[in-house]
Formats: sequence, structure tokens, C-alpha cells
Amino acid sequence: MKSVFWIAVILMVTIELGAAPEGCALNLDKIKIYVLSADYKSAIAEGEKLMASSGQGYRADELYYLLGFSYLKNGNYLRASDIFEIILKEFNNSAFRDAAYLGLGDSYFLRGDYPKARDNYLKLISDCPRTKLKATVYSRLSQCAAKSGDTEEVKNYQLKLKEGFPLSPEAQMNTEIPASGNFYYTVQAGSFLSRNNANNLARKLQEKDYAAYVEELTLADKVVYRVKVGKFSNRQDALGLEDRLSREGYPTKICP
Repeated sequence: MKSVFWIAVILMVTIELGAAPEGCALNLDKIKIYVLSADYKSAIAEGEKLMASSGQGYRADELYYLLGFSYLKNGNYLRASDIFEIILKEFNNSAFRDAAYLGLGDSYFLRGDYPKARDNYLKLISDCPRTKLKATVYSRLSQCAAKSGDTEEVKNYQLKLKEGFPLSPEAQMNTEIPASGNFYYTVQAGSFLSRNNANNLARKLQEKDYAAYVEELTLADKVVYRVKVGKFSNRQDALGLEDRLSREGYPTKICP
């Protein structure tokens, strides 16, 4: 789906801190592979195991971020918010600080606590004024305003998006967001490291009259291309499409 919450939802930051201890690096890479494959349960299991063994060791903030992201995607918003808060409280110089603010805001938004979500998005801009996530934050703030019924603020943030980041996916996507601020459910039909493979699948689905598109997600030093189909205001409609695609042999999952 092209919901603001899952279009490059939280961008991982590439950091070079020197050579990592071999065991830690291998385990982190393993977790990243799980995340790129959208296998968040395995990422959580591996991450919790590594956290128990390494504690506050090397690259702990990266480990916490991967865990928080995985919990968020797996629907455990409370646990995700706890982990993002750890990054913000204990890792003042972390390269993942702005992404943690974004994740924390998302965890509140997805629980329906729009005022707290808004506070965290604004704090991201305040504490990390040079963040590369500003377009995403404006999109989130527009969504919060829409959910709260503040149409003037919706227009304000959408204008900031269009004027400041006219070519961003968020700016283009927000032209499709209704005034009510509803976000969409969609069905993922494939995930690839190759853009060509993703485009080929999207094209095949389009030839079958499916509303397919490719969504790009950057995670650390890797880019993954996910093929999504449809945009629905309720999960039940998305479930119907998922069932059809699954019966046609596609590895489906529903995404908000």
C-alpha cells in the first residue's frame, strides 16, 4: 500500500563505526536479512536473543532499532514504543535517533493516540533539524491533523510537502489522501532486491487487471523493492484480495 506509514516507513541509516566483533556483526546481518524478507517474527526472536547475550555492547542502538522496527511491523506497538524510547534516552549520539522518533510517533499513531504521535513527530524536527526524514514527518503530521479533524493543518503540512519536497513519494502520495485522513491497507505480492524483478511482477499483475505498484524501502546499505496491490480503507477488503492472490500462488501479506 501507499499509506504514509509504510512507504519507506523508517529509513535505516548507514553507519561506519569500525570493525564489529565477528559474532555480533554476523547476528546483526542475520536480523537485517529477516527484516528485508519481512520475516519480523524471526527478526524479533534473533534480536531478543542477541540483546540478552550482548546487552549494551557494540552497535546496541542498531540492534534496538531493528527490534523496534520489527515489533512495529509485527503489530506489537507497545513493545515497539518501549524500545524506541530506550534509543532516545540512552543513545544521545545515535545515528538512529531521528528514525527512533519517527518509529515512536508511528507506534502512537497506530494505537490511535494522535496527540502523542504528533508530539513525537514535531520533536523529531526540533531535535534533529537536519533529518532526512522531514518529508515523511510532514506526511505523518498531515495524517495526525486529518485524524483530529483539523483540515487547516492538513492543508498546511501538505503544502509544506509540495513546496519543500515536490518529488518525494510522500508529496505525490498525499495528493491521493482523502480529507478524512484515512490510511490504506494493501496486499504485498512479492519482495525483491532487484528493481527489474519487482517491475516484472508488477507488470504481470497489471496485465491481470490488478492495481499493482512497486514500493522502495532502504534499509542500511540495501534496497528492497516490494510489489503491492490495491489500496483499501478497511482490512476486510484487503483480506479478500489477499485470498485471491494467495490462491494464484503469490507469497502474500497484508500491510498497513
